[in-house]
This record gives sequence, structure tokens and C-alpha cells, in this order.
Amino acid sequence: MTALVAEDWQSVAFRTGAAERERAEDGVRAAYRAAGLAVPERFVWAPSPAAGAIAATLIHERDTAMRTLSEAGLGDAAAMVRDLLGDLDAGRGVRDEVRTRPWEQARAAAYADLGPQEWAQVWARTAARAWDSVNGLVTRVRRGIGELGGEEAEALLRGATLDAVLGQHDAPWLWMFDELGRMDGLEGLSEVARNAGWWWPYERVVVICERPAELHRDEPGRLHRGDGPALSFPDGFALHAWRGMPIPADFVQTLTALTADRIRREENAELRRVMLEYYGYDRYLSDVGAKPLHRDETGVLWRIELPGDEPVVMVEVVNSTPEPDGSYRTYYLRVPPATRTAREGVAWTFGLSEDDYRPQKET
Repeated sequence: MTALVAEDWQSVAFRTGAAERERAEDGVRAAYRAAGLAVPERFVWAPSPAAGAIAATLIHERDTAMRTLSEAGLGDAAAMVRDLLGDLDAGRGVRDEVRTRPWEQARAAAYADLGPQEWAQVWARTAARAWDSVNGLVTRVRRGIGELGGEEAEALLRGATLDAVLGQHDAPWLWMFDELGRMDGLEGLSEVARNAGWWWPYERVVVICERPAELHRDEPGRLHRGDGPALSFPDGFALHAWRGMPIPADFVQTLTALTADRIRREENAELRRVMLEYYGYDRYLSDVGAKPLHRDETGVLWRIELPGDEPVVMVEVVNSTPEPDGSYRTYYLRVPPATRTAREGVAWTFGLSEDDYRPQKET
């Protein structure tokens, strides 16, 4: 695998900014031709996957979907999308022909040639490196779209997201096929992925989405931002998250006057964990007068009892390597609630038992 291929496909998966519409449309046409279909008569560009999902629900059952979306408070958005669609009959969905079948054929042929062991090795050095981050992002987008309306609207919208070709978020699989030199029949899908977001293929119409305007992630690749949406699209559809955890849009702004007492009183366990991280474990331990559970040469074990949730147990360790200014940085590492000693906690972070953890030198 060349470094260029790896860097390219990881970039595709998380690319932001306006779609390259002409190139994306050429890719769609190529995918239709490869599937033996006539090219679509019209492209409808949607500003977000949410708008695309609304369009897909209107194509399937316009009157019923319009009524359901209006009752869910999405009438204005649905009317805007309806106007984009116009009166042209989109025809039946052709996702199976355009994406599913060529995908399955390429995968089956590669697996047959490689065998299970080599297949797993190629997967590990290509698609697996981006899979968790990309799949987690797709799951969050689907959930966010479903949460736009009530129960009936959610079923419609989330169902529509399952009919989408994922565009740039198909990058992990395309990366693997590219590495194997097995892009025959997938060139059109690859071109769309490089230049646009999700898309819905029908016989005569294709609904195709813009890429995100902004995307913010932490080091492990989770959605994360403390001063605005972690993911946003040109029409305002956005997701807010802290370390991958969904949070209300205005939640971070409410943390400026955060206190230890407010953290204790927060009933939502997930939001309380965000509060703790934002506030700082060391500060919280000091404010509540916490007493260490255990102390040894590896560090200090702390426990925070939280109502309605499992306790937060952490081991406090000091980095043995000095910072550029000569100071030594202190870290708080989350460990399982049943941890009894600091050594056991540190050992767990290395995937070892307490008895097996006997470092000769710390670095």
C-alpha cells in the first residue's frame, strides 16, 4: 500500500467544503453506465444528508410524507425540498444496481482470490484504519436526521438514510479495493466519493448532497467541539458532540459557571461525565474533599461516587518524562470501577494484570 493511497482515502472520508458538482455528476453517470442503466435525466443537489433524506421520503410517498413531516414541524424544510424536486417522476430506486451489486461482486472476487487470512491482513491495513471513525460518523448522522421529527417522521427519515449511497463515507471500502487494484466497475462510485456526500439514485433522478461545511474531531477521531457544532452543513443541519458524546447545542455555553454541586445534581449521566471532564478531575476531587483509596509508587487511586451511575475510578499518575519547561505533567486515567489499587489501575491501562505489571524503567 502506498502512503499516497492511504492519505488520499482518509482525506476523502473527512473532507469538508463545497462539492465538486460537475465531477460528482460525471461519477454518477459512470456508475449508471457500469450498471447497464440509462444515465439520470436530472440531478437534485441537497444541502445536507437531512435534506437528502427528506427528498427521499417525498419521492417514495409524497402526500403521506409531506403530511407526516409537517406534523413533526418539518413542513418548511419539506416544502423547500419538494420545490427542488419539482414534478418529474423519479422512477424506482436503483441503489442495488448502482452500488450494492458491483460492491458485492468486487468483494466476493477479492475474497475468493485472497483467502480469509490475506483478506483479513489487507482489511487491517486499509479499511479497518478508518472504519470505526467513519462508521461512527455515519451512525451519528443517521441518528441526528431521525431526531429531527417525532416518532413517525423518525421512522421515515431513518429509513431513507438506509437507502443512501454514502459517497465520501464509502471511503474505507473504496480504499481497500483501490489498494487491491480492483476498481473495475467502481470508478464511478469512487469519483462521487471524492467529490460529494451522500446520494440517492433513482431511474431518472439522483438526489446528491453537499459535503459538510465544518467537521471537528478529537485525536481518536470522535466528533468533538467545545465552542460550536462538531459537524455542520450549509443548510444548518448540525451535530454537537463532546468526545463523541451527543450534547445539546447550547450545553457547552452553560458550563462557564459550572460547580461541583451542579455536577452532582445533574441527572443525565452522560452529560455529567462531560461536565466532569470539562471541569477537571483534579479540581473536582479537591472541591469535594475526596480521599484517595490507595497510593503506591505507581500513582494514586481515586473514586468519585455519582448518583444513578457507576462510580468514576481514576488513577493519578505523573509522567516520568519532563515537559520542555522542566515540569512533570499529571494525568488522570479512567480505570474499571472494581479497581482496588493504583498498580492494578496502571497495569489495566497497559492491558496487564497487577501481577504482570513490573516495569524496569518508566518512559
